[in-house]
Amino acid sequence: MAADAHEMTPRAYNQFASDNYAGICPEAWQAMDRANRGFVASYGDDIWTERACACIRDVFETDCQVFFVFNGTAANSLALAALCRSYHSVICHELAHVETDECGAPEFFSNGTKILHIDGPNGKLDLAAVEQAITRRSDIHYPKPRVLSLTQSTELGTVYTPVEIAAAAELARSHGLKVQMDGARFANAVAALGLSPAEISWKSGVDVLCLGGAKNGMAVGEAVVFFSRELAEEFDYRCKQAGQLASKMRFISAPWIGMLESGAWLKNAAHANRLAAMLAAGLEKIPGVRLMSPCQANAVFAEMSAAAAASLRSAGWHFYSFIGTGGARFMCSWQTTEDDVHHLLAAVRQAAEE
Repeated sequence: MAADAHEMTPRAYNQFASDNYAGICPEAWQAMDRANRGFVASYGDDIWTERACACIRDVFETDCQVFFVFNGTAANSLALAALCRSYHSVICHELAHVETDECGAPEFFSNGTKILHIDGPNGKLDLAAVEQAITRRSDIHYPKPRVLSLTQSTELGTVYTPVEIAAAAELARSHGLKVQMDGARFANAVAALGLSPAEISWKSGVDVLCLGGAKNGMAVGEAVVFFSRELAEEFDYRCKQAGQLASKMRFISAPWIGMLESGAWLKNAAHANRLAAMLAAGLEKIPGVRLMSPCQANAVFAEMSAAAAASLRSAGWHFYSFIGTGGARFMCSWQTTEDDVHHLLAAVRQAAEE
């Protein structure tokens, strides 16, 4: 059995496709273990969920309303549905997850809200294009813009500063829009900027944050954080109707306690960011390889020949050819090591020389 299990475990160093590939970090695992002792009330009516909500309020320094769901698709889709009616629209970047990777879930859960996507350099919204999308029509035949959605860190591994978030939020407010933030990798942005979570969320004008846990070292679970509590009215019913109310909620909420109280959420993010920066610096030195966007969080986007990419894959390396960029995306996680990065750089160097 031990030999079979060993054969089923892939080599650690070749996993750069996604931070979802990483396992559960010790702090999250231990918190789940503690929550697994004895009988506990179900559906979130338990001490672990109450404490996890309190932890999030402490971290964000405000009395926010918190809900836990299974994954990012549910978090984004239900949050947007709570902000919209069926005749509204959501404006986001053309590479945003809510446009490219949710299989129409935001439209489905909002009963038809339209997604309007715009471009912008390095994964960030072009605010002039945002304003054009908001103002180009105001007649009854056009889906009325209602929400501006930001991704932090972005799909291209860049990070919005507080000034950039505040500018986007001010534009949204001036036209009566709410601001939702897809924070699947929010921890990476906090670690990269060295600022408080509050400074790059509600203090900069964000109304609702979908705070990521799985990519940061948890098994499962995201938090939908309403900084404007009135926007959370009956959101618990949305969660139940969408199949997101976990009966054994403590196993989703308890890991947040372990991660936040220990500081592991930022330690994990800083570690992943540091190794991504190391990888980016190494790739820049390889002839035939070009970085496609600044490496500011835990993602590295590199352009290389099709032959080099094929050679890497045939050698067992896992990475994505990212949507809309044509380049290779390499993701670092809490579990990535310096040796992993050195192995990858050596493999890319060899592939580029072939």
